Amino acid sequence: MRKNLLGSTGLEVTPVGFGVLTIGKTQLNMPESEGAAVLRYALECGINFLDTAQYYDTYHYIKRALKGTNYEPIITSKCLDPSYSQMKYAVEQARMEMNRDVIDIFLLHEVRSGADWKSRSGAWEYLQEAKSKGLIKAIGISTHHVDVAEQAAEVPELDVLFPLINFRSLGIRKGNEFGTKEEMAAAIEKNAAQEKGVFTMKVFGGGNLTGHYLEALDYVSTLPGVSSMMVGFGQKREIDRMLEYVGGTIDRTYIPDMTKKKIHIDKGDCEGCGSCIERCPNRAIFLNPRGIAEVDHSICLTCGYCAPVCPVRAILLF
Repeated sequence: MRKNLLGSTGLEVTPVGFGVLTIGKTQLNMPESEGAAVLRYALECGINFLDTAQYYDTYHYIKRALKGTNYEPIITSKCLDPSYSQMKYAVEQARMEMNRDVIDIFLLHEVRSGADWKSRSGAWEYLQEAKSKGLIKAIGISTHHVDVAEQAAEVPELDVLFPLINFRSLGIRKGNEFGTKEEMAAAIEKNAAQEKGVFTMKVFGGGNLTGHYLEALDYVSTLPGVSSMMVGFGQKREIDRMLEYVGGTIDRTYIPDMTKKKIHIDKGDCEGCGSCIERCPNRAIFLNPRGIAEVDHSICLTCGYCAPVCPVRAILLF
């Protein structure tokens, strides 16, 4: 598979990467052997770019997938914690649990505002120090926010931006409001002009756009400045279809089978705002005793009307 240079990092990545969140406990919760087997298959097929995070608890899948192989994928990890010591722990944890001397890319995870970034100054300081020591090759941020992505282009120490973008603008934020794909695309171009490496998340809007498979991939893959798209895989056949897409051999009438997909709420992201409850036409969503949205699958229509109104991209379809 061809590779693209990731900004000025010197790292070469495949046009599609494997988002390891999908096989972990917050989504498919696959047994380690099964999840590692899907990962290994992706590596065997030529995908060389993996995305994980401390929060995902998926390092063990990667370690097992790489055991006994000569594969040297480019691995990205991330940490939500704000302090120097917490980030230091996160980097050491990633190195130990994946049996890696060096982590290729390490990010501040899901930066929501300039103030949020500033509050994590200790963590950002450690990332710069770890890079200077050769423990990390490139540093940056992941974000769903247009204003944060714009700010990233002005930070000289930042090597990599990992933004959310898709053709329906699902999950894109700008301050406390919804953002647009056009605004995020402009921010991506701004970063690319500063030689920042850009790879994207949520091409399928947390699974809600999977039924528009080709349209979703065509939109993001042709955006100026994008080197790679992270996609979650749970089955080998999903990897096969993606390889066909990247290779230009896919049937242009292809539509994935969506009959077994269900709406799920990411409890780690949900803020209990109630927007999805108001939008649900069948009253299938409710707040549990902890104030987190849940879905009654017995009456859910899987219409997807709830996903666009969620301000934190907590509604997934898988």
